[in-house]
Amino acid sequence: MNIYCVGTNHRTAPVEVREKLWFSSGELSAILDLLKQQNLKETVLVSTCNRTELYYSFKDELLSTDPLWQTLVQKKNAAEHLRAENFYSFSSLNAVKHIFAVASGIDSMVLGDVQILNQMKEAFTVAQENHSTGLLLNRLFNTAFHVGKRARTETEIGEGAVSVSYAAAELASKIFEDMTKRSALLIGAGETGELTAKHLTSRNLKNLVIANRTRMRAEELAQKLDGKVIDFEKIIDELLHVDIVISSVESPSHILNAKDIRSVMKHRGNKPLFIIDIGVPRNIEHSANDIDNVFLHDIDDLNHIIDTNLSRRKAEIPKIQEIILGELIQFKNWHDSLEVTPTIQQLRDQFETIRNDEVKKHLHHFSTDKHEEVEILTKRIVNKILHTPMVNLKNGSAEQSGTETQTRVHIIRHLFGLDKKDHK
Repeated sequence: MNIYCVGTNHRTAPVEVREKLWFSSGELSAILDLLKQQNLKETVLVSTCNRTELYYSFKDELLSTDPLWQTLVQKKNAAEHLRAENFYSFSSLNAVKHIFAVASGIDSMVLGDVQILNQMKEAFTVAQENHSTGLLLNRLFNTAFHVGKRARTETEIGEGAVSVSYAAAELASKIFEDMTKRSALLIGAGETGELTAKHLTSRNLKNLVIANRTRMRAEELAQKLDGKVIDFEKIIDELLHVDIVISSVESPSHILNAKDIRSVMKHRGNKPLFIIDIGVPRNIEHSANDIDNVFLHDIDDLNHIIDTNLSRRKAEIPKIQEIILGELIQFKNWHDSLEVTPTIQQLRDQFETIRNDEVKKHLHHFSTDKHEEVEILTKRIVNKILHTPMVNLKNGSAEQSGTETQTRVHIIRHLFGLDKKDHK
């Protein structure tokens, strides 16, 4: 099977190495053009923050080339950072199995990653626009997309939060079902806080308020997320007006203590206050959780949720593997048919040529009114001779292993000289 894959990912290289081989969407066309000059018939390059993988087929499998990972490395001037041990390679059905695993999310750094499927589709689109794909890779990638869709619709591989920021937003959504009526205060505008705020706003949060020791950073984030900024010293006052508090700052001591929160709650009536403390050390005094209508969760609570969700996702892997196996068998059968179908047609053409030549030689022995009958009779004979072996060969390709099918095809081609005819 003329399908290959070479790549590097989170298992074979650390991020400081992987990032050296990251190709932007604008760079993909140029590298695909370069690869066309290296005896490659079809190519698709997938490049994300966690993997760069080249899927390809050769124009002529008999010709050898330098390892293709070297071409990728040279294109990025990254030879001093990447070595052979940073790369893996697959061929034939192993390459097909690998891309199915990637598309389904079970080969991702984050098990069940939902982004990889869209990233693969974008890479495939670029390759198609570059005229770098053909029969094999078109079928391969479309089948991979089908595998990814099945994985997400037939299993729960993508269910449940598996990151701190997403778990925080998910937990808030469970407390407040209708986020369009809720306001949130983000204390700290670092990476985790920003990601949490993005997840909240994606759920149609009504208002987002941001407080950060460096006000400029808070204003930059507020502009991104359509929020407003308050002074860091005003966060206690703001507790009167918000429903959700996300705190993620570096502080040697609590920035909110139980006494302050208890005082605020007296003025909030029975309105609940949901607090997620992502800080390490913790930003909120833990005893605040004992106050009526205050629901405080720290990073250990979130990690417990993440661990539970990861266990659930891992339990789905056997279902994914079953899907992959079924699709792998179907893909192999399709690929085997590529060799069976032309063989059947060539054999029919050869028999028809023989029949036609012999009829022409001997047709003068028959009266003109019998010519049509001779044509019909000889065609029926040929059809009857070919019917059983052709049916067995065609049906057998779906029931036998690829090796058995190829053996039968090769025997037939050898016996009837079809390969010799191809080289004339």
